[in-house]
Amino acid sequence: MVDKDLLSIQEARALVRAARAAQADFSQLGQERIDAVVKAVAEAAAAQAEALGVLAHEETGYGKPQDKKIKNLLASEKVYAAIKDMKTIGILREDKVNKITEIAVPVGVIAGIIPSTNPTSTVIYKSLISLKAGNAIVFTPHPSAKKCIGRTVEIIKEALHHCGVSTDLVSCISIPTIEGSGELMKIADLILATGGPGMVKAAYSSGTPALGVGAGNVPAYIERSANIEDAVAKIMASKTFDNGTICASEQSIVTESVIAAQVKRALIAQGGFFLEGENLTKVKAIMERGNGSMNPAIVGRDAQTIAKIAGIDVPAGTRLLISDEQGVGPKFPFSKEKLTALLGFYVVNDWHQACELCHALLHNCGIGHSLAIHSNNEDVIREFGLKKPVSRILVNTPSTQGGVGLTTALFPSFTLGCGAVGGSATSDNVTPMNLLNIRRVAYDLGNSMCQHHDCHDETPKSCCSSASSCSSSGAGTSSIDINAITSLIVAELKKVM
Repeated sequence: MVDKDLLSIQEARALVRAARAAQADFSQLGQERIDAVVKAVAEAAAAQAEALGVLAHEETGYGKPQDKKIKNLLASEKVYAAIKDMKTIGILREDKVNKITEIAVPVGVIAGIIPSTNPTSTVIYKSLISLKAGNAIVFTPHPSAKKCIGRTVEIIKEALHHCGVSTDLVSCISIPTIEGSGELMKIADLILATGGPGMVKAAYSSGTPALGVGAGNVPAYIERSANIEDAVAKIMASKTFDNGTICASEQSIVTESVIAAQVKRALIAQGGFFLEGENLTKVKAIMERGNGSMNPAIVGRDAQTIAKIAGIDVPAGTRLLISDEQGVGPKFPFSKEKLTALLGFYVVNDWHQACELCHALLHNCGIGHSLAIHSNNEDVIREFGLKKPVSRILVNTPSTQGGVGLTTALFPSFTLGCGAVGGSATSDNVTPMNLLNIRRVAYDLGNSMCQHHDCHDETPKSCCSSASSCSSSGAGTSSIDINAITSLIVAELKKVM
């Protein structure tokens, strides 16, 4: 009997070897042929968007099947529309004036880490952007989503086969273990990490270049000039989308005292339920595990299910469970990231205090990710844009849908970089351009100092001219007297000492 961890390690090695061979051939096909393959994969995935959404929900218990279908369509149709005209293979640009040619170089084999919260959509998205850049990708699935991830890879492999290219371009570890994932990350050329903090940290510690995603903990600031009904409707639509499983979803509302009552009324009217007393105590008791991390039992669940787990009664039609919060930090669970139907609620006096509070919330395990603001005051919006340590400021839009590019012009993505401040190698919504290197061929501009001169010319010789061609007339030795130069330098230094 062979240990499971050893089997997983061996499988990772075998998949990467096969992917490397397939990628070497695939990258030589040219832009037109690769584009045709990408289109076929996108169409195959889109055709199964609903079935894959149902499968993901059934296996993980997270989210909503209909919302997972939308995510699958975003990952296939919308991502394809965004990348279909991108030049990613061969010569990208020729600058005749500056004499520089830029050539795309695929990174090779990518290790794709897939979370349980967005399993099928993330596989589709990462496959498309990897193939578009001429790469192969090997996935390591979250064990609780192994079946739906495996099925998604099968659909992609079928499309690759029909296109006449190697099915080894996209593959998946079938025996997922920590050891197997570690081996995959170690031997791949680049890691595309979407998952929990532990897995992302492991990716950056592997020694392999990595593009990772940090935690969200997105604050949503409703400023006094905002259209309150519109802001609340968008926050509710965002936070309840797939039961809050996307890291760009709102985690807390921050609003001003002059409109706080109106905001609360709007939230209640649209299905928000404010927790108080024993109800609040019971919900807090099930929010976290002993180490302070999210309780998996409530991740991606709707408000009614969370209430049932907590043993409380809530009105029919309740969509979100909300808590008034005062503090920020480990002792205040509603101030943390909550990938479920739970939301914190803060009241401040003005936008200056809101600025400080949002900053504190972001530093509570959300720095670098995103911030939502609902306002018609361009000066305030500009101040937030200039000062907040995030990679996305999402204005008057649902944060979830805006962050992933559904309701904004951001690139449609399920890997949202958090920048250096968030411990990430990029602040981008990751695209195929993040998955290739650029080789630059640069020609001399004709202004080089290293040009030939007649040795009898009194023009100073370049330091890189050869001694043999620029020797002194009749001397037979170099025209540069190193000892004399050294003596002059020493003499000048003595004058200033």
